[in-house]
Amino acid sequence: MAYKIAVIGDVNGQFPAVFQKLGALHAKNNFSFALIVGNLFASPSDATKEDETNVRNLISGKVDVPLTTYFALGSNAFPQTVVEKLESSDDELCHNLHFLGKRTTMKTSEGIRIVALGGRLDPNIIAGQSMDKYPPFYSETDAKILRGATTADILVTNEWPAGVRSRSNASFNADVPPQEQECIADLDVMLKPRYHFSTSGSTFYEREPFFHVPSEETDGLYPVTRFISLASYGNIAKQKWIYAFSLDPSASHPISPPSGSTICPMTHPDNKKRQAPEQREQALVYDDGRRGGRRPHKRRKGEHKGPISASECFFCLANENIATHLVTSIGENSYLTTARGPLSNSQTFPKLGFPCHLLIIPFTHQPTLGSMEEEDRHATYAEMQKYHASVNKMVKSLAGEEYGSVTWEVSKSSLPHTHWQYMPVPADLIRKGLLEAAFKALAENLHWPKFTKEDVGDGFEETSDYFRVLIWDPRNDAEKQTSLILRFDEKIRFHLQFGREVLAKLLRLDSRVDWRDCGQTQAEEEQDVANFKKAFQEFDFAAD
Repeated sequence: MAYKIAVIGDVNGQFPAVFQKLGALHAKNNFSFALIVGNLFASPSDATKEDETNVRNLISGKVDVPLTTYFALGSNAFPQTVVEKLESSDDELCHNLHFLGKRTTMKTSEGIRIVALGGRLDPNIIAGQSMDKYPPFYSETDAKILRGATTADILVTNEWPAGVRSRSNASFNADVPPQEQECIADLDVMLKPRYHFSTSGSTFYEREPFFHVPSEETDGLYPVTRFISLASYGNIAKQKWIYAFSLDPSASHPISPPSGSTICPMTHPDNKKRQAPEQREQALVYDDGRRGGRRPHKRRKGEHKGPISASECFFCLANENIATHLVTSIGENSYLTTARGPLSNSQTFPKLGFPCHLLIIPFTHQPTLGSMEEEDRHATYAEMQKYHASVNKMVKSLAGEEYGSVTWEVSKSSLPHTHWQYMPVPADLIRKGLLEAAFKALAENLHWPKFTKEDVGDGFEETSDYFRVLIWDPRNDAEKQTSLILRFDEKIRFHLQFGREVLAKLLRLDSRVDWRDCGQTQAEEEQDVANFKKAFQEFDFAAD
């Protein structure tokens, strides 16, 4: 089913008039919802007493918003009264008016998937993603996180994608050209949105549609993106400030490029600056579970469907509810995060001063490493190993040979998203064989198969589910490890907390077996993250 949508450019505080005009159009067209992709409010430096009064009237419900409307974060800072209202009302400013968010992945009630990145790129945000959602600035990491959204029906950005006008014959004569960013171009390449909306001051620009090269992920079809940049309301030249269109989120991509379209300007050979990143970062695309699951041989389409999508998965950066304040490092194919409800606490390893219970998580939304596409699998496994070795080096720099580490993985085809868990352990437990014995003993008590000492690499050759343990002795190089494997099938009711249970008993942390019993305040979590990042800084290859 197709839904009618209205999209509006910069309003700059003139929302009483804009909502009145929108109401008249809505009465004739019956829009499903509206999007304001530019500045809803006037710039603080230009705001008048009338603007301030209008804002108060809007918040108090005295300005009629005729239909469900989402407003983006543009280049202007929000009035303080607006920020206070949004913070207290789950981002609903008034009836029918909702803040889209700085870095957002959402699905409307019509099933239309919207991805938004608001504000201007601030290269000085060097600690990762921006933590405050209302100031009009974003970081490279904010943009990188959104690559995990997999797909988008509508992409909304305040700034333009770099290279979007390449190979275009559409005219554009702006007094002040919009800022173009490579990280936004990456979003077009990765998400392949049906529509990409932005703003361009007093000038309207609509590029010819551009198509993306068919691939296995697109079932050989041609995804098409339409880039449209709206002018501001009330512009002197009377350029288009509102755009109405219909969108069917269930519609298939075309089987051939539409007439008048061009190839995606961010990946065309004529634009070599964009060509290499497109090839290198295919591993950043999240999968929604439609591609194959575990496969000992060639993958068959539809062979496995994950239980949840990437946008619902709490290991996927695309999930808008993910605790991003726990993320400590983001690589090209995976990321590092501290564990919520860690088994260890800041006193467990005195020479570290923080829990150091970590998760190494692939970007690709698949249940196992072995179920990933070949290129993704090789790159992801190599980077996960690199993170593993880097944390080992950090631990050794702080504690000498007092702590080694143990890393464990449940590779199970019915799980939503594979990951590794990492923890330091006293080196004596490793050298005396007690760590290895603890895993084997509990498995034996549960009447499970025996562990074998072998390296299964990225797991591609494995035809069954398995539990992996990687043990590092600090006397060895950071990359050298002992690998133990326990294979199991559907007859075994495998405990997903098996690894945590073994370590809890071994480290006498029995009261912390259940992560839900180890809750921390967000301030405590943020402090642990800050302490870890400070120690990890010189070993974080992703920060280069």
